[in-house]
Amino acid sequence: MTGVIPVMNWLPLLAIFAQMTTAQWDNARTGANLHETKLTPANVNARQFGKLFSLKVDGDVYAQPLYLPHVAIPGQGTHNVLFVATEHDSVYAFDADTASAEPLWHVNFLGSGTSTVEAGDVQCPFIQPEIGITPTPVIDLRTGTLYVLARTEEAGLLTSSRYVQRLHALAITTGVEKFGGPVELQAPGFDGRRELPRAGLLLADGRVFMTWGSSCDVGPYHGWVMAYDKGTLKQTGVLNTSPGAGESGIWQADNGPAADERGNVYAATGNGKFNVTSGGRDYGDSVLKLKVDNGTLLVRDYFTPSNQEALNARDADVGSGGPMLIPGTRLLVMGGKNGALYVLDRDHMGHYQSGGNSHAIQTLIPGKGIYSAPAYWNGHVYILASDDFLSDFVLDRGRLPEQPTARGGRRFANPGATPAVSADGAKNGIVWVLETRVWNDFGKRPAVLHAFDATDIGHELYSSGQNGPALRFTVPTVANGRVYVGTKGEVDVYGLL
Repeated sequence: MTGVIPVMNWLPLLAIFAQMTTAQWDNARTGANLHETKLTPANVNARQFGKLFSLKVDGDVYAQPLYLPHVAIPGQGTHNVLFVATEHDSVYAFDADTASAEPLWHVNFLGSGTSTVEAGDVQCPFIQPEIGITPTPVIDLRTGTLYVLARTEEAGLLTSSRYVQRLHALAITTGVEKFGGPVELQAPGFDGRRELPRAGLLLADGRVFMTWGSSCDVGPYHGWVMAYDKGTLKQTGVLNTSPGAGESGIWQADNGPAADERGNVYAATGNGKFNVTSGGRDYGDSVLKLKVDNGTLLVRDYFTPSNQEALNARDADVGSGGPMLIPGTRLLVMGGKNGALYVLDRDHMGHYQSGGNSHAIQTLIPGKGIYSAPAYWNGHVYILASDDFLSDFVLDRGRLPEQPTARGGRRFANPGATPAVSADGAKNGIVWVLETRVWNDFGKRPAVLHAFDATDIGHELYSSGQNGPALRFTVPTVANGRVYVGTKGEVDVYGLL
């Protein structure tokens, strides 16, 4: 089969080399690469570390770049490969270590009569001028497959344009389509124009999971979760989070839904009506635990805060942040637009209770609104809220302190950022943060990369100069001594000088 890497030759490498196959490093969304041996707090500084080169691409890079070591590319030898997806509906495979302008391979999903979706078509300026591939793809190592969700507008001969969303399955070695793909993503009531996929793709339990929210809350729209078999690309489950009321989108500041070792999927919804306790099926402002069972995508458990109605009235989405599972525990941590940081027992999520959030393990209010996901390393939970400082909460006997254990010395503007962590196991931890743009700043403000000592976040190790123009909610990728930053029309690459 084209692009398949033999399991016996590939999987042992995972214990040796860093590889990033999904958003925020793993399905728990810890954001932590524990195999980084080259970058340390001692050498990440302005004298030894800096920008090396940029890789030019044909569109904006919202999706987090993915990384695989030692990939055999037909006719081109073996390479460490960086996979980059753009809003111009392109996917690139670059040699991750060189400044070569030529990719190892490049595919584009546009053709005659097909274009990307214009920002004006969805009545939302947040992603402009075009919308193509926004969510971070996901890689299946066992079959060497890269799964990508792409949006297009297709002109009709005698009818108006169609807005189509498709799941592509590409061979990581060539970019060739696999498994009879691509397949058009469809469900009763699903609108390919209105529904916006921002959260990263998830591969769990043999399925590719995708989620949708809205463009600028322009209705009508719903929150959606769809599951497709990773080998056949057949739909295996669909969930509409608001079938009776609309809204309740899943966007999570572009962070991916999480999954545990049993294949349970965790996603959070934004503003919308909640009526489950009165016999309805609308899950506004809730954290959902999902599972596919006999072709049905079921809500197995959920958490809804006691003040959901007030949150909905204020557009204070619970799902403005992404969920993160703390390894070795039953804890799920995520934050919302009202500044609350929820610590939940994912085996007993508590449903909805009025009069207070006693059904959560903890509800902390550490700062401003949260438009990001936490990261975790070695007992530390890092979070960067909007208009706030990087915060470090040290986990102690299954609980977080009411206030941060430590705070950084630099305030970040809206929307804050989702941190990434690099470390060599339990040592040499670094927290990486990408300073992006304010929601209503449509200029060319540059993205700025920051690095902090993970054991002392008050110690800023490095702050970059200007990169390409900043996008919003982007997360850096750290692997094999390099840091990859997606910006407007390029990926900027950092490393030891």
